[in-house]
Amino acid sequence: MPVEVRLPELVRLGLVDPFEVEHEAPKQIAKRLDKAGLIDHFNFKHSVFTLARRASGDCQFLDAKTRRCTVYEQRPDTCRKHPHVGPKPGYCPHGAKRIVRIVPAHER
Repeated sequence: MPVEVRLPELVRLGLVDPFEVEHEAPKQIAKRLDKAGLIDHFNFKHSVFTLARRASGDCQFLDAKTRRCTVYEQRPDTCRKHPHVGPKPGYCPHGAKRIVRIVPAHER
């Protein structure tokens, strides 16, 4: 699944400096990140960056051996909210089961 991020998430990941965000246009930042092979796409209209993936389709931050996130504490919001938010809420392509959140009685 492609990982879409915004500038604050790129800062959290350490791919963009906060100073850069304040003094450069998102388009310029996107050009730099694209040239470095860190993003695959930039949506100018919504200022959304799509992180680059490996040839296998895996996220660049996924450890190939352990299959664990190497930037877990800094991971983008897309990853933090998966699979509860996304194109198919509650669906994870890596498992056949639908993930169901059990709502406590006091939240109903």
